[in-house]
Amino acid sequence: MLDKIRLENILFLDIETVPEEADFNALTAVKQKLFDLKTQYQRKEEYTPEEFYERAGIWAEFGKIICISVGYFIIKGDIRNFRVTSFYGEERKILVDFSNLLETHFNQPQHVLCGHNAKEFDFPYIARRMIINQVAIPNKLNLFGKKPWEVPHLDTLELWKFGDYKHYTSLKLLTNVLGIPSPKDDIDGSEVAHTYYLEKDIDRIIIYCEKDTIAVAQILLRLKRQDLLIPEEIIHI
Repeated sequence: MLDKIRLENILFLDIETVPEEADFNALTAVKQKLFDLKTQYQRKEEYTPEEFYERAGIWAEFGKIICISVGYFIIKGDIRNFRVTSFYGEERKILVDFSNLLETHFNQPQHVLCGHNAKEFDFPYIARRMIINQVAIPNKLNLFGKKPWEVPHLDTLELWKFGDYKHYTSLKLLTNVLGIPSPKDDIDGSEVAHTYYLEKDIDRIIIYCEKDTIAVAQILLRLKRQDLLIPEEIIHI
């Protein structure tokens, strides 16, 4: 089935998220209590809600998107290019611009979205933040009424599981075992909030996000038994 999907019909993506505020104390008293309740089982007795807040970006109710990177193949004869670009800045604008891309260029039945662990994280996170920001959910993210085989999503983690639902493999581990250059050669996900709020270095985060997007494309090439991208084939726009 995977071999029947043309590379040109896939939009690869990755998102970076952070807590909605730089500091727990910036939340309203009500939001602080809700975060306490939401995370009580994850925290157990090891952390206070304030200490745990640095991880708030993993929940769409307490975090926000600061970057969406996308990549897609352009193949003409023997020439293959992979074009990468990013949406960043104010969250609502990120979501509107990303939605416009889907509705304008990736809106046909043959088009699919692809990420790593994206069915569990990226896709639902984007959809939830769109609702919060009052942005219309594009068809490719709106799963209401769709049968499982009608959902236009690929997930490299799911493909690697081969039906083993107990198994989780990180992007860093999977690129290692498949002989793909690691995208985690600078920061990792746990450092994004610090880089964003304290270092105020969005450019570093964009580079990190784009590397993850490229890595997802490389994994799919491996799964399709095709040659990996070389640097000359990757175009940042």
